[in-house]
Amino acid sequence: MKFTVNKNDILDVLSKIQGLTGRKSNLAITEAVLIRTSDSEIKLTVTDLETGFEGIYPASIETDGMVAINARKFYEIVRDFPVDEIHINEVENNWIEIGNENVQYNIVGMNPSDFPDTPNIENIDFFKINSKFLKSMIDKSIVISGVTDDRRAHINGVFFETIINKNKKIVRMVSTDGSRLSSVDYIYDTDIDLPSDIGILIPKKGLNEVSKFLTKEGIVQVGVSVKNNNFVIKKDAEIIIIRLLEGEFPEYKDIINKKDVYIINLDKKLFLMMLKRMSILSSENYKGAIFNFSDNKLIITTTNPDIGESKEEITIDFKGEPIEVAFNPRYFIETLNVIDDDRISINIVNKEKPCLIEGESNKSFLSVVMPMRI
Repeated sequence: MKFTVNKNDILDVLSKIQGLTGRKSNLAITEAVLIRTSDSEIKLTVTDLETGFEGIYPASIETDGMVAINARKFYEIVRDFPVDEIHINEVENNWIEIGNENVQYNIVGMNPSDFPDTPNIENIDFFKINSKFLKSMIDKSIVISGVTDDRRAHINGVFFETIINKNKKIVRMVSTDGSRLSSVDYIYDTDIDLPSDIGILIPKKGLNEVSKFLTKEGIVQVGVSVKNNNFVIKKDAEIIIIRLLEGEFPEYKDIINKKDVYIINLDKKLFLMMLKRMSILSSENYKGAIFNFSDNKLIITTTNPDIGESKEEITIDFKGEPIEVAFNPRYFIETLNVIDDDRISINIVNKEKPCLIEGESNKSFLSVVMPMRI
């Protein structure tokens, strides 16, 4: 195999795949990127055995072939290569020459036949979703990270479902770690053939890799599909395939039901800075803060016997019965960081019920925080 590639055509993708090839697995080959030539292009493939990526990029092909090379070292070589054109040549015993007339690397590759097979995704139907909004949905969902030692699928996955009722067609992502929950919707404003039977669990770590490939700007559309226990995202000449988790997501709709709540509207930045100040004294053993709603004011207090205590008060519009409840301020901080509105709404019932947080105007994202027992 022998070809020439422009570093600017592959540098970005080599950077993005490091999260996949950097994961530990039982197969050393998963640290490699598989490169295959075809006509005037190359196909790059990586996998961590749960999430796979394939991308096609332009190249000048002299002879066809296939090689597997350590993804980290290949990325570093391409990143720091002094000129744009890079010549790559496979020699005997899986050795690979990378360079030009002035710079030359001789890298030992791996046996490409050891590379795991990728799922067959031909002849599948995709529905479209805006890349910017899908990225936002993912980022708001995976802010609730999985738990390393928790084997429950609904903790380490995001529930992805389609909802069709009356004139609305919705894609929803729901995430939880047992102490909090988030729900984020993408509502289609145009008619689309949206599958009505999707209800799947996608690994959070796989979605984190998807987010890296999605653009934040413009009206770029990506294709989404589910086939053979795989979640598939297609963007131009790049495809990501994630193996689904097996398990059931708990019934969540009663939790996000805003019924009989006190609604308190606040300036997001003001509230966020207050929470950050109140979390200064927190530690692994003392994570909670007391929220006291009463007489048009909110008082937050924290106490850490090992460090000290703090207290802060702000004015709010609250005329109900006093509520004193303990929450983990970090959950509020992480929620506020992904809310797009400048003002937020807190929905509180009593000290036993969870607190619901959303934007004052944009209601597509809802976060639920359970009270703590102190």
